[in-house]
This record gives sequence, C-alpha cells and structure tokens, in this order.
Amino acid sequence: MITSRQNGLVKRIRALRDKKYRDESGEFVVEGVKSVREAVSRGFTADCVVATVKGAALVSDLNFEPEILSDDVFISVSEEVSPQGVLAIVKKPTISADTVTEKCVFLDGVGDPANVGAIIRSAAAFGYNTVIIADGADAYSNKAVRASMGGIFRVRVIAGTRAETLEKVKVPLILADMKGETLGFLKVPEEHCLVIGNEAHGVSEELKSRATLTVSIPMENGMESLNAAVSAGILMYALNH
Repeated sequence: MITSRQNGLVKRIRALRDKKYRDESGEFVVEGVKSVREAVSRGFTADCVVATVKGAALVSDLNFEPEILSDDVFISVSEEVSPQGVLAIVKKPTISADTVTEKCVFLDGVGDPANVGAIIRSAAAFGYNTVIIADGADAYSNKAVRASMGGIFRVRVIAGTRAETLEKVKVPLILADMKGETLGFLKVPEEHCLVIGNEAHGVSEELKSRATLTVSIPMENGMESLNAAVSAGILMYALNH
C-alpha cells in the first residue's frame, strides 16, 4: 500500500492536472468506478489504476490489479468532492484526421471545461461523432472528462488553433448566434459543422465569414442568450429533427 504523498506514482497523477503535462505524456486521468469501467470497455488503454482498499473491491471483476493507496493519499490525488476510491491513468486515443467530412461540432474558443465536457456529452447523444476544439479548454482535463459523462470515450476529439482546425472542416458551417435565423423549417445539410462560440464573445469573425447559415434559438421573457452547452444541446437536437 502506498502511504506517502511523495511517492512517484502519486506525483505523476497530480502532475496530470496540468495540461502541459497531459500533452507531453499523452495521458489523462479518469476517476470514478463508472468512468473507469467505461474507458476500459470502450477500448482505452489504462496505463495504471489506483484505488483505496474499498475502491479496489468495486472493480475487482476487471482485468487489472490496482495499486492500493491509503485513503489519505487517494484524497490528495482526487479532484472529486466525494471520491469513490478508483482512478486510472488513461492513454489519449491516437487521432488521425486530415479532413472532417461528417457531421461535427466546432467549439470556437469555448473556455470553460465544464461546457466543453457537457457539449461532448450532447454530441455523443445526438450523433455528432467528431468534436473540434479551437483555442479552447482541454477536453481531457478532469473537469471536462467528468462533465462529458462518458461522452469523451465515444467521440473523436480534434484540438488545435482556429486556423489549423478550421482547415480540416470540409462540410458547411452552421453558426449559433442570437442574430441568426430562427430555427424552424430551415433546411440544413445532413453533413454539417455546428459552430459554438466563446462564452463571452461569441463566434469569431473568421468563422462568421465562412458560415453557410447562422441560426438562433427563439426565446421568451426577455432572455437573449443561453449557456453555451445548453445552446449546443438544443441545436444539435433541433438540427437532426
């Protein structure tokens, strides 16, 4: 049992809170029994699993032997309010995508990892199997992974600068903007890219200049805007019905 917070593995897990280290190592942290199970079942490689004694019992049927941490040390590496005592270091998937020709979501500077995770969750639910993140929050942060509720294991995530990611998109861009056309009987290409802008500043001018269509969500009671993740979920559903 590991009882020291200075243990090398413990330090490695804490280091993965930093995006730079996640990028360099090609790894991220998945926490919780359901999430660890889901990562394994979806074919992600768990490089290492750590657990408390109680946590290990919850995943005893899986094909790995976790490193056991004392309760105190596990709390030091956990980012959950109520840890379940199970955590895995998981390899990021290898993404090869010269072009994107299918239905996708483009996050243009979305900076809140909770929003990124929630949008990934909706994308998985509504069949948008590629999520592109341009100059935004890291989809592999603990907060985003948790908010995705397993969606991170079901969609392809492509991240980079606005210029390099936009170059890959080969389907029409459908922008979400409160000045756009109201959703209703609009005809939208089946294969399209839904663009969701930054929480404070909206969609960039570069994306606006490339848009095929700009759409808005009708609202009542004097409300003019919605949370980015809420807007994305509504639009993904509406554009597919």
